[in-house]
Amino acid sequence: MTAIRALPPDPIAPWAEIVPHAPHHMTVADLLDWPDDDGYRYEVVEGVLVRMAGTRPEAGAITRSLIFPLAAFVQAHGLGTVTLPDEVYDFERTGQPNTGLQPDIGFYYASRAHLVAPREPIPFAPDLAVEVASASQDHDAMDKKARRYLRGGTSLVWIAWADEQTVDVWHPGDDAPSATLTVADALDGESVVLGFTYPVARLFP
Repeated sequence: MTAIRALPPDPIAPWAEIVPHAPHHMTVADLLDWPDDDGYRYEVVEGVLVRMAGTRPEAGAITRSLIFPLAAFVQAHGLGTVTLPDEVYDFERTGQPNTGLQPDIGFYYASRAHLVAPREPIPFAPDLAVEVASASQDHDAMDKKARRYLRGGTSLVWIAWADEQTVDVWHPGDDAPSATLTVADALDGESVVLGFTYPVARLFP
């Protein structure tokens, strides 16, 4: 999603900008109560509130092209839950206190559904995280976000790059993407979303 650069990005969350005048040491609970009717999407990273601009049409088209077939596959096979861009994952229990992230698409296993309370953040990192990078988000920034997901316990990260028409694939332990897929390749859910594949070419208009 598009990140606003009017203010410098926070070093611990370079994919976004620090929210001016936000309280210090915010929690994920504070994030859930933060007003979100101003067109921004908010995350909290190690107690720092950061923001990204709302979804632009290009990023929205990419997200929709994947979330619908992914959700249909997951539901048909009873694999778990696919989450929307405004659902918050709380990384507190995985060693990242006061950190709540909102992947453009998330997925968690059915076996963990009983841990999710209806009015609370999802209390763990997603098993699959998908991010659609904006034109103002560079590889270094999104690499850092991928690593943060993986440190929290995410098993598979996909980062889509519209301008390049590629998808970076990340696995636990990676310092750099395991693979960069082109329009000649297909996404593979591997053991995370077992049996799911999707042509990369279909992601990009």
